[in-house]
Parts: sequence; C-alpha cells; structure tokens
Amino acid sequence: MKLVVTGGAGYVGSVCAAVLIEAGHDVVVIDDFSTGNRDAVPEGAMLVEGNIVDVIDGVLAEGGIDGVLHFAARSLVGESVGEPAMYWHDNLVVSLVLLDAMRRHGVTSLVFSSTAATYGEPEEVPIVETAPTRPTNPYGATKLAIDDAISSYCTAYGLGATSLRYFNVAGAYGEHGENHPTETHLIPLVLQVAMGYREKIMIFGDDWPTKDGTCVRDYIHIRDLADAHVLALEANQPGEHRIFNLGSGDGYTVREVIETCREVTGHPIPAEVAPRRAGDPAVLIASSARIQQELGWNPTRTELTRIVTDAWHFTRDLGERSHGAR
Repeated sequence: MKLVVTGGAGYVGSVCAAVLIEAGHDVVVIDDFSTGNRDAVPEGAMLVEGNIVDVIDGVLAEGGIDGVLHFAARSLVGESVGEPAMYWHDNLVVSLVLLDAMRRHGVTSLVFSSTAATYGEPEEVPIVETAPTRPTNPYGATKLAIDDAISSYCTAYGLGATSLRYFNVAGAYGEHGENHPTETHLIPLVLQVAMGYREKIMIFGDDWPTKDGTCVRDYIHIRDLADAHVLALEANQPGEHRIFNLGSGDGYTVREVIETCREVTGHPIPAEVAPRRAGDPAVLIASSARIQQELGWNPTRTELTRIVTDAWHFTRDLGERSHGAR
C-alpha cells in the first residue's frame, strides 16, 4: 500500500513509518519539524516538509494513496492549558482539513493517534473503551473532538477509521526513540539523570494509595504500539469507526520505574519527593482486551526491564552522537 504518515518525524510516527516500510509499504511522511526531528524520518520514506494544511491536497492529488496514519499533533498537557487556542487549531482544525482532503481525493482509510487523556479522571481501572469521556485539559478535549468528527465522517461519507487511545508509550526501536524538545515522560526523564543532563528526578507525592505510595502507570513498548497501528490499518472497514485502548493491563509505580532504570543503567539516579501535582490520578491503567480479541494484537515486549533497556540504548547512543557532533 501507499500510505501517508503525518507527524512521521515524531516519536510514535517515526517508529510506525519505519515498521510500515519494513513491511513493504510505500510511505510518504508529512512533517513541519515544529516538534519532530529531521533525522527521525526513516530511510526509505518520501518526505514532504510543511504544514498539513498547506501540503495535504498536493500529496493526495497525486493519487494512489491507500490510507493515512495521523500522528501530527501538539501533546503537552500543561501547554494546552496555557495555550488552548494553539491546541484547538493545530489538533482539531488541522485534522478537519485532513479529513476534508481525504474525502475530496477518495482516500477512505484512516488510523488516528488518540489518547487515554480523553477519559479524564477514571472511575475504574483498567480503563475500558466504554468508560465515560471527560477530559480534564484542552489536549484531551481536542483529541476527543477529533474522535467525534471521525465518527461522523465514517457514518456520512463511508470513511473507515480506527482511533487508538494510549498513554505512557516508552522504549525505542532501532534508531528511533524519544527525543522531545520538551520532555515530560517519566522514563526518558529518569534516563536523562543517568546521562548527567539532570541532577535528580522528582517524585510527585509518596502518599498515594498504592503499594509504595507513588503513582502507578502502565507502559507500552513503542514497537508493540506500532504493530497495533498496522493491524488497525489492515482491519479498517468503510463506514466503521472503531476505538481501541492500548495498554498493558498492569502497571508500575514511579519508584519501580526509577529502580529499574538504576539497574539497567548502573547509575544511582538521585530522587527527591515533591508535593503531589493537582489532577494526578493515583492509578492509570488501560485495558487492551478489546483490540486483543478483535484484531489479535499480542504485545510481546511488556516487561519493564525490556522497555527501559531499549530506551537506555537509544538515549545513550543519542548522547554519543550529539557529543560527537560538537
């Protein structure tokens, strides 16, 4: 198939693009490099540099496009609270432009990178797809609005689409890993301490109702995540919008993550307890039972040590490349 990957220079988009190329597909990456990295675009992909609004019609007008995987988005929760207009435009408005371009050019298959932030504060864990959607920040709200728009386009125009809701993606795949301008995810932050880029890692609260007092989150390996996107693309049916959660069904505490990073890196990694952050749930775990049952998704890289080890190799190699470039 010939596929368009928006945001293919980002963490998730670049890995998914690489996996698609390995599977024999032709991939066109669209990215404006506002947050992505040029060297993350996988070898073998055709790169179209620019904003989706400006370039999508030209890309789809060439014909022969079998589907779109849409990763391009702004995704910092705190930033979305301070700059909601930017998030509503860059996430929702741009996605509507993409949907309309797909409709004009007869492209009828879409996989959308959604988020478990659409659920907000969960009433029960693990979170299932039938849980109430009550996002607590503009980022989650924009993603939920896009999901709703996709559903209506599927019903009215025959689009076949899948939204994948996930959080705490981690690990690395080959030369592709987390390299964000502003890092907010726990594992790469802890590894930055091991690399000497940070003095210590902060633990926000040690009095949560969990086994060691720190928050529990689930972690999904980026390669397992990419496999889910491929399965979703292959299973899309005209007129249907399916929504699947991607998670481990289990979780690790912040202290367990830090200790695993210490074991993998051999570094002491100082940690300091700070007050709880407002809005942090004690436990966030997503159920992936539905996608396992319906699409046969079978994550195989679920051990935290494997996830951290792959992330560490990427982080260390990136540091060596960056040092050598000076």
